[in-house]
Amino acid sequence: MLNRRSLIAAAAALVMSAGGAAAQDWKAKYPELVFAVIPAENGSGVTDRYQPLMDYLTKQLGTKVTLRVANDYAAVIEGQRAGNIHMAYYGPSSFARALMTGAKIDAFAIEVNADGTKGYHSVLYVKADSPYKSIEDLKGKNLCLVDPNSTSGNNVPRFALNKMGLKPDDFFGKVVYAGSHENAVIGVQQGTCDAAFNWWNDENESNLRRMERKGMAKYGDFRIIFKSDQIVNSPYAYLSDLPADLKAKIRDAFFSIEKNDKAAFDKIYEGKSQLWQPIDNESYVGIIELNKFVDELRKKKS
Repeated sequence: MLNRRSLIAAAAALVMSAGGAAAQDWKAKYPELVFAVIPAENGSGVTDRYQPLMDYLTKQLGTKVTLRVANDYAAVIEGQRAGNIHMAYYGPSSFARALMTGAKIDAFAIEVNADGTKGYHSVLYVKADSPYKSIEDLKGKNLCLVDPNSTSGNNVPRFALNKMGLKPDDFFGKVVYAGSHENAVIGVQQGTCDAAFNWWNDENESNLRRMERKGMAKYGDFRIIFKSDQIVNSPYAYLSDLPADLKAKIRDAFFSIEKNDKAAFDKIYEGKSQLWQPIDNESYVGIIELNKFVDELRKKKS
């Protein structure tokens, strides 16, 4: 005989059964999730930094998470547009570009600096023993940028130079896209370029500091002659059409990593960052406007 208690128990069992079935459904559809990272540094460095996170996510999500190190920023954008990349680490401008070109993605986590701020700067490096004291001193010299979709390595520099009344391709002797932040620094180190734009949080953390810790460069061998206003930090994003319960598990894995696998988090940032915090697409509206501005500059040039 059915009574109120047995009906409630039966309803609860149905809900639990449906939830379990939904989880099994997405695991059947997604036996593997692909996580891509823009090439902020050279390939082996990205793998070393991010593979522990892939192992952690595989364990937390219960499905294999595979790291893909992209050759350039556009590859991450196109991969998410096509639905082949389920999660990605972007720079602000590349994330904004993905949104602008129709990628159905949502930012869900943002990097947080050691001091609690959520922004960084574009800086212009020259060799410490060079005669260059300002951008104006670099007229006719060679400039290393990073990638057309890099925020600190292209878009912010072009915006800043435009405000100074300078057209990079006319002002500099040559403008080179190095392909990664590390390669841009190496360009100055080896003399291919006289100056290079790069990302910089503060004196304690930057691409150059990371290179120094890997034995690739010495911080004291370079000097900053320009620093931009603060730029909103980089996001992590997933495909909008992933199942809601899968997206919830991804967010939970990210925001509980400190108690579950802090070593995996520290491997990425070498103890130089606080935990990720939630973020949404609205936070990058200003970067979309920056991209549009740089697009207009390109059109005028052509």
